[in-house]
Amino acid sequence: MQLSLVKLPGGALMPLTDDDKALIDKKRVGSVLEGIIKENRNPRLHRKYFALLNLGFDYWTPSGGAISPQERNLVCRFARELSKLGGAENVLLSLANDYLNALAGKRANIEVEKSFTAYRKWVVAEAGFYKTVTLPNGTVKREAKSISFANMDDREFDELYTASLTVIWNHILHSHFTTEAEVDRAVNILLGFA
Repeated sequence: MQLSLVKLPGGALMPLTDDDKALIDKKRVGSVLEGIIKENRNPRLHRKYFALLNLGFDYWTPSGGAISPQERNLVCRFARELSKLGGAENVLLSLANDYLNALAGKRANIEVEKSFTAYRKWVVAEAGFYKTVTLPNGTVKREAKSISFANMDDREFDELYTASLTVIWNHILHSHFTTEAEVDRAVNILLGFA
């Protein structure tokens, strides 16, 4: 059993979440519970981070999907390189776009799910908190670093929050809010911090 508690004035300990409370409620009054105590990072910052992620996720509308930006970039760069060998760049780019659109049409039957877990991992990796791994097929992939309490202290988590705010601002929220500071205020209002 794992349990998170918050120390209150006077020395009392209170369950941090409803799940923690449910675990405590199963014990009889006067029961003695024993465990190894360790101090975790600030749970308010953890909740604030997830409020930021949720705000970005709510505003995010997946687009494209059938053709990845990397695929589009590769084909267009190839068309530009061909144009250097004597083709008209605008004609080659038009052919490249026609090819990509036809390919997208063939892939259109693929259902794409808007996944919070995939989104969260993408934000963490884009914020610079990742490790690089090589897959068996030779593909190199960025894998998001774990943000669990055990793997990140308050200082590093604060850096993650700031970098994630920038990522979510640049990719999603810049068209819905005026400034990053306005986004941070919205997150604080959602949490009742303001």
